[in-house]
Amino acid sequence: MEILLAVASGVLYAAGIYLMLRRRLAQLIIGLGLMSNGTNLVIFMAGGLTRARPPVVPDGATHLVAPYADPVPQALVLTAIVIGFGLLAFALVLAHRVHATLGTDDVDEIGREL
Repeated sequence: MEILLAVASGVLYAAGIYLMLRRRLAQLIIGLGLMSNGTNLVIFMAGGLTRARPPVVPDGATHLVAPYADPVPQALVLTAIVIGFGLLAFALVLAHRVHATLGTDDVDEIGREL
């Protein structure tokens, strides 16, 4: 399963970098979102994949019984999803405002007009 997730995160990174090298703002923003999702997969895989083993100490025990799911990467990914969504929403509103003001979404033309 880790190999499949590694390939998926590599594909997300490759597609994100490809889209970020385009000249349109919309493609740049979509590429940024894809790279964010690829990073979330990498962080999630760093915690290890276990099934049906929550990080809960059983009754009568003093410590966790291995293997268990590490909750720290899961919390980091959840936080990254929320922050990434906020960043994506802000970037879309900013791109809309730039297009409404300048009449173009081409990055090179925006640089020339400023």
